[in-house]
Amino acid sequence: MKRLMMAAALFAAACQPMPATDGGKTDLAEAAPAAQTPADEAAACAARGGKMLPQGRMQTMRCVVSYADAGRRCTDGDQCEGDCRIEEAAGTPHAGASAVGQCQANSSRFGCYTTVENGKAEATLCVD
Repeated sequence: MKRLMMAAALFAAACQPMPATDGGKTDLAEAAPAAQTPADEAAACAARGGKMLPQGRMQTMRCVVSYADAGRRCTDGDQCEGDCRIEEAAGTPHAGASAVGQCQANSSRFGCYTTVENGKAEATLCVD
């Protein structure tokens, strides 16, 4: 129990912000860029050909861009605008096995899928 408490304390300490390197004299307005408004984000997204859609478990609005090569057979992410993937299904190959995937449909990072690199399946990921 004592080790568990010490580990928790170390994790909490690791999440603390780093102190300023200039003695704390940094102007916060200069240190961080101004936050974009939802309208600015939507305009920037539309300029890239995307749509603001609810994503992930928290249904946070994010820009999702569709890829022109969606569904094309691939054996490496370099052959696609996005990743070369095998969507989660029965019979998904084990990591390291030879595999052929399809170029992902859009820029969404959510869902379960196996990426394919150099003709080999990577570990299956589930991002929510």
